[in-house]
Amino acid sequence: MDVEKFTDDVYAIAQRLSEGKSAEVKARINYVREKLIELYQKNLVKINHSVLEIICASNLISQGYSIDIEKPLSDSLVCDVFATKGDGTFIMEIETGFTPPDHALDTIDYYVARIASKIARYSKYCSKFGLATPVVGILPVPKLFLKSPVERTENEIKKIKTLCDRFYKNPPIDYDDILNARLHSIYLINIDKGFAKQLDPCSYLELTEKLQEKSELDL
Repeated sequence: MDVEKFTDDVYAIAQRLSEGKSAEVKARINYVREKLIELYQKNLVKINHSVLEIICASNLISQGYSIDIEKPLSDSLVCDVFATKGDGTFIMEIETGFTPPDHALDTIDYYVARIASKIARYSKYCSKFGLATPVVGILPVPKLFLKSPVERTENEIKKIKTLCDRFYKNPPIDYDDILNARLHSIYLINIDKGFAKQLDPCSYLELTEKLQEKSELDL
């Protein structure tokens, strides 16, 4: 653990994100910066993920949100970014495409299940739920989550549940959570330039669908 290097990197990105911003926005970004340092000292975060978190947090702060990071939602669930504005709440989960070595032979299925499970688990804890990913990656979002709950068929829900059950058994993903899960936005993170661009999920799927088809992803 290199606290000095982590602190230098987080200070550098926070300073870039704060340029030209109001005193209030700077203070909120600095709060995120200091919490990330505190979490790193407890070995709870890594630098790559922390940079993504502070970029996303800065984007939401600029929209008037108050931000918390690594916020517990239940005994077993912690979200990356938790934002509040007025009576509304917004949760953002950041995905980098990492899959553990245990799933070297079923990487795609694992990642699709991971995305589906996050939408199902987290979206019930907020008014709006979003996923974020670096621009170099593609999120394999199942089309089911682009439909309203009343439009989702039993076969579609069971297909996603069967896939999730392969990888998530303790606890499993509930059928009703898949039925009612919502995905409101997707953010593309440009790490080098320090910003995140918001897309609605349908527009994102249109951008990535041809690539997914060529990769023979059946979502």
